[in-house]
Amino acid sequence: MNPSFPPQAQRLSTGVEGLDRVLRGGLPRGRVYLVEGSPGTGKTTLALQFLLEGVRQKEPVLYFALSESRLELEAVAASHGWSLEGVHLCEIVATADNGEPEEPYTLFHPSEVELSETTKTICAEVNRVEPVRAVIDSLAEMRLLAQEPLIYRRQVLGLKQFFVRRQCTVLLLDDRRPHNSDPHFQSLVHGIISLEQTTPAYGAKRRQLEVIKVRGVEFHDGRHDFVIRKGGIVVHPRLMAAEHPVPFNRGPFPSGVAELDTLLGGGLERGTSALVMGPSGAGKSTLTTQYLLAAAQRGEHGISYLFDEGQDNFLARADSLGLDLRHHVEAGRIQLVSVNPAELSPGEFAQRVRAGVEKERSRVVVIDSLNGYINAMLEERGLLVQLHELLAYLERQGVLSLLVMAQHGLVDSPVQTPLDVSYLADTVLLLRYFEAAGEVRKAISVVKKRTGGHETTIREFRLGPSGIRVGPPLREFQGVLTGTPTYHGEGGPLMRDESGAPGAKDDDDADA
Repeated sequence: MNPSFPPQAQRLSTGVEGLDRVLRGGLPRGRVYLVEGSPGTGKTTLALQFLLEGVRQKEPVLYFALSESRLELEAVAASHGWSLEGVHLCEIVATADNGEPEEPYTLFHPSEVELSETTKTICAEVNRVEPVRAVIDSLAEMRLLAQEPLIYRRQVLGLKQFFVRRQCTVLLLDDRRPHNSDPHFQSLVHGIISLEQTTPAYGAKRRQLEVIKVRGVEFHDGRHDFVIRKGGIVVHPRLMAAEHPVPFNRGPFPSGVAELDTLLGGGLERGTSALVMGPSGAGKSTLTTQYLLAAAQRGEHGISYLFDEGQDNFLARADSLGLDLRHHVEAGRIQLVSVNPAELSPGEFAQRVRAGVEKERSRVVVIDSLNGYINAMLEERGLLVQLHELLAYLERQGVLSLLVMAQHGLVDSPVQTPLDVSYLADTVLLLRYFEAAGEVRKAISVVKKRTGGHETTIREFRLGPSGIRVGPPLREFQGVLTGTPTYHGEGGPLMRDESGAPGAKDDDDADA
């Protein structure tokens, strides 16, 4: 670290909480920063938040408008519910309807002045206002006035030295020009913040922010999702699990169904992740709901993110299975969150999960389902890496993570998923249909568990008015996992239904 730069205490907040976290405390004061991005990425919004934070801190601030008029800036501010009172605005564009300057604003016409006159005007306003923060919007106008790159760089270098001597922190806004980038110019500034946006095939625009450099200090590099809402820019810093360790007691996380815990070799453990796979309707969501209910009955908090199902349908299904979820939802022990993935980026979703865990102290988190999450975000770069980081974060928080994923097809088909995420999970449970004596039945098995032993058997899995029931091992069947089992033997362990009617090859002891 360069000792000539100010320490952590001498930082200025950007007015954007998430960006301050990316910058590990804000921008070192008294420096000049470049904010670049294509039109619509939020450069002006970020600049206004930066200055309004200065107004809140009772600092003098100055906005040089070279490409937008006062009325346009006021419209931007009004759209976010802001007032520009306290912001000294110097217009260097012709915008007044009557051609006369309006106090306290200063009006100049760039078509009638040279670049040197513009820079003299900027320096004069700075000497008059003595701002702690300043914004120049945008450098594109100065570049056009300069015409020659060498002249342009010299003028910007002169402004930089001028601002640094006055310990003024400056944001220079500029449109990104990939076809005509100037690395020599970028080396002049102390830091660069890059804003990007993409438009997916369906859904809202996705915006990302990257801090390219900040001289002399550490920051969180990489891309960070952000959104522009009423009230300004909200940045969702990239989740880094290693920075959030929490001591916890790694122990069993009972499901409330003894046979299920036996199948799992004692049950799932805290601080692990489990992937529940199977065809549609096999009972994946109900299985994860059982863990939410068991946690709530112990007084622990759980949260389920619903990508594919509304809360009303989810609760109605739980009621039909005798799972008293409503009582715990109303008591605040279980939280159901409906997610619209078309309007959500992976970074924002990760921050929502983090907020739920840290504010509510959730001990179990359900993502139902990964199909909805993945299908809506297939265009996102590094989606699996982001999911891996999210699971690693939950592990360090001592949270049991339950991931639901539906396979393609219903019966007589191999397990196929839209994306292989099985390697991310510590435990994989597989639900399958099978036919016996003219009935469609369900089976459950554990095909992977990193944290200990488990049964290698296949058990029957039934849903009914009293919830989940797991039967004894299906030792007299072969091919259950394929969906087309073959029965071998004289007696079978298939379970009775809850009305007491016998199923195929029922055994009186099978309901144990």
